[in-house]
Formats: sequence, structure tokens, C-alpha cells
Amino acid sequence: MKKIFLALMLVMGSFAIQAQELVWETNVNKAIEVSKTTKKPLLMFFTGSDWCGWCIRLQKEVLKTPEFATWAKDNVVLVELDYPRRAPQTEEIKKQNSELQMAFQIQGFPTVVFANVKDVDGKVNFEGIGSTGYVPGGPTAWLAVADGFLKK
Repeated sequence: MKKIFLALMLVMGSFAIQAQELVWETNVNKAIEVSKTTKKPLLMFFTGSDWCGWCIRLQKEVLKTPEFATWAKDNVVLVELDYPRRAPQTEEIKKQNSELQMAFQIQGFPTVVFANVKDVDGKVNFEGIGSTGYVPGGPTAWLAVADGFLKK
């Protein structure tokens, strides 16, 4: 019985470690460089991390799961664009996030935008390939929507 319990704990621990290994960039310029290097699109998560109930639910049910972690490592560069009410942010991050909210015409939270990065005349342009928010049904349902955007 102890061996089964120990084996179960090791498996569960490996899933937790895998989910924690995800890197969510907060600096979009750094994410753009990673995207250019890896040839992966950006997944930009517009969130109100400390006040938006649906954002917190999306994180818990999808973005912090082992299934999402495995999928994300293979498919996207993660960018978190947060609009907190209580958590401190630098003025630089506030300005960056505000500009991106206007550029992508974000009206509500959570919004997840998938975009490719293109260089046009030495300037970075985003090519939107889809957007979504909370999708009921856990990681399987959410990832099916995300895969639909990436396979276009």
C-alpha cells in the first residue's frame, strides 16, 4: 500500500512541477523575441488577476493544469497582461498593457489573444489569429478552441 501511495505522489508531483515550469512573460518585447526565435505564436492572456472571477476560474481550470502546460510548451509563447486593482505594477508594465489593450480592442476579461509576430519595414506588427475567453469544460474543451486557431 505504501508503494502505491508513494508512486501516486511521485506522479502527482511531476505534474505539479511540469505546470510550474511554464514561463509567462510580462514584457511583450521579450516575448516577441522568443516568438521570433521559436517561430511560435503569442498567447496573450489579458487578465484582472486579483479581481476578475472568470480570470481566476480560467487559471484554475485550464492555465494551471498539466494538460495546458504540455500543450503550451509545444505550441505558444505565453504572455500575461495583467490589470490588477491591488497588486503593484511598474509604470512601464502599466503603459505597455494599456497600449496592448487598446491595440487589440480588449473590452472584457479574461480575453486570450493568439497572434503571430511579423516584421514590416523594421517595425513589429501583430497578426491576430484568434481570441477566446473562458470556455466551460476544462482543459480539453479550451485546448480544442485554441487548436482551432493555431491550425488555420
